[in-house]
Amino acid sequence: MIVLGLTGSIGMGKSTTAKMFAEAGVPVHDSDETVHRLYSGAAAPLIEAAFPGTVVDGVVDRAKLGARVLGDAAALKRLEAIIHPLVRADADAFLARHRNAGESIAVLDIPLLFETGGRGRVDKVVVVTAPPEVQRQRVLARPGMTEEKLAAILAKQVPDEEKRRLPDFVIDTGQGLDAARAAVAAIVTELRGQRGS
Repeated sequence: MIVLGLTGSIGMGKSTTAKMFAEAGVPVHDSDETVHRLYSGAAAPLIEAAFPGTVVDGVVDRAKLGARVLGDAAALKRLEAIIHPLVRADADAFLARHRNAGESIAVLDIPLLFETGGRGRVDKVVVVTAPPEVQRQRVLARPGMTEEKLAAILAKQVPDEEKRRLPDFVIDTGQGLDAARAAVAAIVTELRGQRGS
């Protein structure tokens, strides 16, 4: 089975592209969705122990947790030390299930693939990109997003220009949904062909 890592900076259209892979019949493991699930499950008691008062009725209150870790590098590291191994274990179980089911390709949607050294976990990488003005427009349209928050997020991410030099495939979502869907279909066809040969 070919493991395809899907990544891209904030606002580049990664979630939309992940859905396109799923629509093309490729199983997709979504790290963000996994974190949401863990925040109301296995991670909640661990996070409450590390950051008392951030869990309400057994579910991590993202606003309270955000207030505790944003802008505090040590706190963020502590949170990552709790959540990253749980997400990774979930992804490993997902891959094992689909390998056993005989799937030819599976996608790991990893927002910070390059930043967290995730390249070694995948066989091929797709970077989703868009022009900077499209990215800013998308991100600033999100509820509660500000120029300052966007700048802080981008400062933690490998610059898009650099990301586009690293992968096996690049999908430009700034060209519209049909172009992105066609790019996804071409990648799936190519990888299934490689696996078949």
